Amino acid sequence: MLRAIVLGAAAGGGFPQWNSAGEGCLRSRAGDPAAPPRTQASIAVSADGERWLVVNASPDLRQQIGATPALHPRPGRLRNSPIQAVLLTGAEVDAIAGLLHLRERQAFTLFGAPPTLAVLDANPIFRALNPDFVLRRAILPEETFEALGITITTYAVPGKVPLFAESAGDPGVAIDGEAVGVALSAGGGTLHYIPGCAVMTDSLRGRLADADCVMFDGTLYMDDEMIRLGAGPKTGRRMGHMPMTGPGSTLEAFASIPVGRRIFVHINNTNPALLADSPERAHLSAAGWEVAEDGMEIRL
Repeated sequence: MLRAIVLGAAAGGGFPQWNSAGEGCLRSRAGDPAAPPRTQASIAVSADGERWLVVNASPDLRQQIGATPALHPRPGRLRNSPIQAVLLTGAEVDAIAGLLHLRERQAFTLFGAPPTLAVLDANPIFRALNPDFVLRRAILPEETFEALGITITTYAVPGKVPLFAESAGDPGVAIDGEAVGVALSAGGGTLHYIPGCAVMTDSLRGRLADADCVMFDGTLYMDDEMIRLGAGPKTGRRMGHMPMTGPGSTLEAFASIPVGRRIFVHINNTNPALLADSPERAHLSAAGWEVAEDGMEIRL
């Protein structure tokens, strides 16, 4: 059986975002039960409930570990952790910054596509992860391997280079492993985790067909959401994210993809679907979609 725990469901900045006075953030900060806080996107998966793989090391990872008993050290040894591997789906800050929480001489394997590991190699701060304890392993697109009793297949999805790595102008959609989707299975059930995707392709549509569960990029409800709200100058697609709704959206793409369970992850603080009582949430629910919350657990 595959067990997955949502450690964080929000996009970069979390929810509420520290400098946002948007409606959703104000409601969340005030303790509104329809606007529960969410940390930045990450999941933990296990085949046996003892050894855990973390997918993406959120800047909130220390907080997420504290909130998740399954990831706590076990009694009997002074220092230990059930986290035995970390897999990165890209090199954005909200996927790699949490690695620095794991620098206390704890052994684990770090998996990432070559472009992602190259970003870590180029930044000396990540040398804090002592190579005597942290083995970095490059994973190639379409590679299938086993770790901790979990069968893992990684595949490139259309995305963007990390924002901090952009030069002048729009670098365009990248398809060389800058953004990665991952299929995780144990005991027959398969979960796909895709926190960033710029466009649906025929190959991705075929890969996801008949999946037990897909956790998919839900950054923005509408492509121009941040522009309309004055929260930023870019559309979702310019940032490498399909919108939930509208032409060429996730809802439109998945209308013809048979999937057992559909869950939005990596949800931006501007997205009205974060609010459980919003008409936007009702629209998604009617279309068969769930919106992830921190602590949500899936068993396949």
